[in-house]
Amino acid sequence: MKNVVIDYMRLLRIPGLFGLAITPVAGALSVDNTNLPTLVSLFFIGAISKIYGFVMNDYFDVELDKLSPDLSQRALVKGTVTKKYALGIIIVCFFIGYLAIFAFFYQNQPFFYTGLICIIIADVLCFIYNKYGKRFIGSDLLIALAESLFFLFGALVVLPNGSLSILTWILFVILFNEQLYMNAIAGGLKDADHDYRMNVNNIALKSGVTVGPENELFIPFSFKIFGLGERLISSFLVFVPYLFLGIVYELWQIGLLVLIIALLITECIYMLNRTRFDRKELRRLIGFQLITWLPFIPIILVSIVGLFYPVILVILTLFSFIIFSYFMGQKLDTLQI
Repeated sequence: MKNVVIDYMRLLRIPGLFGLAITPVAGALSVDNTNLPTLVSLFFIGAISKIYGFVMNDYFDVELDKLSPDLSQRALVKGTVTKKYALGIIIVCFFIGYLAIFAFFYQNQPFFYTGLICIIIADVLCFIYNKYGKRFIGSDLLIALAESLFFLFGALVVLPNGSLSILTWILFVILFNEQLYMNAIAGGLKDADHDYRMNVNNIALKSGVTVGPENELFIPFSFKIFGLGERLISSFLVFVPYLFLGIVYELWQIGLLVLIIALLITECIYMLNRTRFDRKELRRLIGFQLITWLPFIPIILVSIVGLFYPVILVILTLFSFIIFSYFMGQKLDTLQI
């Protein structure tokens, strides 16, 4: 029974769910909304929406996942969870998510409808990416845009008047870059050993990333520049509010952001200079980057909403990750993406 529960938890990505579900919460905080019931409602919608996306990804990728020995423990690959049940989870989460949006946030005003349009487009992009994304190059842009629109949804549905701040748009772009990096760069490397078998069209393979018969990993210079460039763009954008918008960063914020940026760039360079394909090692490196990036946006939000909520977000995310990973027997540096 415990093994079945763990397989369902793996399918739903429970250890990392808290960190990934806070996207619309961050959107609300970016427009200085600190109403606790509102933030909890957005977190619930975020969690339901992420489960919807994760299960859909596994549902459409099950045949591809069977080609990789490292993915043999996924619930749909093992058959612990049938595709019929997975489809049921997708449908239920879809309807619960939209019911929650109308129950908690419906207002007959433009910002609600604009936010609703954002999440509808995000869901459509998520479906296109999961079902057809392996067939055309650049589909990673779709899922990156979906993540950013999800963030924008959180800002818009709590904005009864006024307009979105430039800070919200800067965070929108930072989230887009991060999702693009994780899917196109990190995800492309992680799956390079089996994507080609299904004629997957993605940026990594089209750039010339290859895995040899002895697991030799070749990463072309252009792909390395693309990956490092994504990191450098976000590194610059994070200081735009401080340098050009008059938003005050305390000295400790600047110090932490510089430290995080240095770690992210170091981890990126290290990953992009691997010469041997080891999926477990790549997952470990990706996990380190996810954990390193976790406090990035909360640190910026401190200047808008104070310490309390950003710190709570980071603590809850880390503790939930540690506790659920321990229960599942999963190492802390092997988040699934």
